[in-house]
Amino acid sequence: MFEKFGEFDSVEELNRAAAAQKEEGDEEALIALAVENGLDKEDAEDYMDGCMEELATPLMAAAGKLKLEREDLKLGGVLNDWVEELLELCAGDEQLCHAVREKGKDLAGYIALTAESGYKNRTVVDKRIVARTTTIKGILGNHEFAIGIPDKATRKKLIRQYYLEVAE
Repeated sequence: MFEKFGEFDSVEELNRAAAAQKEEGDEEALIALAVENGLDKEDAEDYMDGCMEELATPLMAAAGKLKLEREDLKLGGVLNDWVEELLELCAGDEQLCHAVREKGKDLAGYIALTAESGYKNRTVVDKRIVARTTTIKGILGNHEFAIGIPDKATRKKLIRQYYLEVAE
């Protein structure tokens, strides 16, 4: 990720780099810049053609970074749900969009914090539930089974804690 142009700390930095490429008339470099930042080739072309005033809005820049990180981490299942929740929160919070775009903040850090919280606050699953499983029962036998996935309210707090450094 970010091999050619480097990681931008803000949407403003990204847009300045795009403006420089546009001013030079280098559409190929502009498209490469957009794609490297998780943006669509078509957006770069529209920007080059003057259909858009800037290459990216704060939401586009945040969503682009999250898209790249999600692909790089090869996320699946509930982890994709967590990314979707983060994107939904970004859609209504420009400050969060800026925070997601910052250097040093990444999806791996947020997911690690969330997973750690889930582990620390795991819940023991009643043996009657375990008895109705196949795989878990086969692995654990009579041993206790505990799972920990933070609820949605906790995940929202963890997003604010990680990205916005707000202690809740």
